[in-house]
Amino acid sequence: MPSPPHPVPYQGSKRKLAAAILAHVPAGTRRLIEPCCGSAALSLAALHAGRVERVHLGDSFAPLVRLWDEIIAAPERVARAYARLWRDQLAEPRAAYDRVRARFNRDGDPARLLYLLARCVKSAVRFNAAGEFNQSPDRRRLGTHPDRMRAGLVGAAALLRGRATTAAADYAVALAAAEPGDVVYLDPPYEGTSGGRDPRYHQGLDRARLIAELTRLRARGVAVIVSLDGRCGDRRYGAALPAELGLCHVELPAGRSTQATLHGGRAETVESLYVSPALAALAAGGCARPTAGVQGDRRGQGDRRRDRDPRGVRLAGADRP
Repeated sequence: MPSPPHPVPYQGSKRKLAAAILAHVPAGTRRLIEPCCGSAALSLAALHAGRVERVHLGDSFAPLVRLWDEIIAAPERVARAYARLWRDQLAEPRAAYDRVRARFNRDGDPARLLYLLARCVKSAVRFNAAGEFNQSPDRRRLGTHPDRMRAGLVGAAALLRGRATTAAADYAVALAAAEPGDVVYLDPPYEGTSGGRDPRYHQGLDRARLIAELTRLRARGVAVIVSLDGRCGDRRYGAALPAELGLCHVELPAGRSTQATLHGGRAETVESLYVSPALAALAAGGCARPTAGVQGDRRGQGDRRRDRDPRGVRLAGADRP
C-alpha cells in the first residue's frame, strides 16, 4: 500500500511513528481527534488505512488551521500559490525567504506558511517575543518541489474532504467536545523542551493543566493516546505522567537522534506513548511499561493477575477505556 500523503512538514511530525501509534486505535473508530494537529500525520494515516470514519484537526496556531482549511477546500489553488513562491526564490533564495516571512507575519497567508515550513530549518516553527514567525531558512535545500507538493496536497484533500472538521482553538476546547467512542490523540509540546513560553512553540506546555484535562477526559470514559517526551540514549526528557491517570506507558523506537549525529555521536531516540488500557490491549506488544492506577497499587498480587490480558500484559485501570 502506498504511503499516506504528508504535504505539511512540521517538526515533531509523527509520520514515521504513525503505524505504531495506529496499532492502538480500534478499526472502525467513529472519530479521531487531534487537538495539536501540526502536520496531521496521524489523522491522514488513519483515514488512509480506513481505520477511522472522521477526524478533527485542531491547533492553537490559527494560520496552521487556515492552511488545513485551504488544503481541504482548494488544494490546487494552494499548490499553484506554493509553486509561485518556490520558483520566485530560485534567483535569490535567502532574500526571497525573508520577503515571504515578512509578508506572512503581516497577513498569515496559508500558502506563505506552507512555503516557510518547507524551507525553514528542520521544518521547525519558531517565534519571537512579538509572536512573529522568525525561523531562518535551511540553506542546504530549497524545500519540497512543487510537483511533489501538489501531489501531497491533492492526496490529503481527497482523504479529508467531507470527513474532517477543523478549529483554531486551545486543545481543551477539543477535549471538552470529545465523547465515548472517540479516540483523542494528544501530541502537546514536550515538557523536556518547553518551559513556560518557549519560542519554539506557539503555546508552551502547562503540565498541571494537561494532567487536569486528561483526568476529566478519563472520567468521561473517552479513550486517549498521548505522545509526550521520552529519552535519547541514557538521557530522559520530562517526567512521566502520574500513575493516577491509569494510562499504559509504551515506548516507541524513533530511530537515531539527528541532533546526536550532528555532534558526531550516536544515540537512539525513544518516544513515550501513554495509552488508555483498552487501547493498549489492541497492540501486539500491549503495555510494555504500564503505569499503575491507584487501585492497582493497593491490591494484592492475586487481584492484579485478574487485570492482565491473555498475553500477561498488565492493564492498569482496566475498568476504564
